Amino acid sequence: MAMRPDLFNPVNRFVITLLAALVPALSSCAESATVIPAPAVDAPAAGGSVSETAVLAGGCFWGVQGVFQHVKGVKQVLSGYAGGTKETAEYETVSTGRTGHAESVRITFDPRLVSYGRILQIYFSVAHDPTQLNHQGPDTGTQYRSAIFVMDEHQRSIAQQYVAQLDRAGVFRGPIVTKIDPFTGFYPAEGYHQDFATLHPDHPYIAFNDLPKIENFKRLYPELYQAKPVLVGSEHAAL
Repeated sequence: MAMRPDLFNPVNRFVITLLAALVPALSSCAESATVIPAPAVDAPAAGGSVSETAVLAGGCFWGVQGVFQHVKGVKQVLSGYAGGTKETAEYETVSTGRTGHAESVRITFDPRLVSYGRILQIYFSVAHDPTQLNHQGPDTGTQYRSAIFVMDEHQRSIAQQYVAQLDRAGVFRGPIVTKIDPFTGFYPAEGYHQDFATLHPDHPYIAFNDLPKIENFKRLYPELYQAKPVLVGSEHAAL
């Protein structure tokens, strides 16, 4: 991945260090958030559950994970792969764009504190651009597609109605291309991908593409923002 160099390669480390000095001047060019209405349909999950799961894809999982780790009510956010099979759920293989996988995040959250609809509002508004087809920012390929992997018909209904609501409102510069697909499995990414935005804030890719997303989230949704991210931690370092 040319835009996401291996941090452990000495040449790439030198280039990263050199580029880091340019990031403050470039960060103002990063894509801004889109102000969107809350979902009109967002009923709480049946049964009074204290834990719910959302699986979302929206470009590089580093930034999407970084945003949702700052959401109040979120218990865990894992970077991983969804849409393909277990056998091909490996970074270099997924990066070929031929596995059916999308770089995704699995968000475990308390629906009493943050609803599924609000998770989708953050996803569409600040975590990625839902009008970009099979690419996101500097990354291109089906593995960077915009997709919601719904766990049940309850989630499907909320997602479909919200997409229709946003398209009618005309809040984006083009139609939403986000796919709404059934959940068929999620496979955690390798350990070095977890908590990447927090662990490597000076990485030019993170500083330019992802830290502005977190700042936009803080600015637009202060009532949902928590300063301390919920990190995956060392227990998943060997994934």
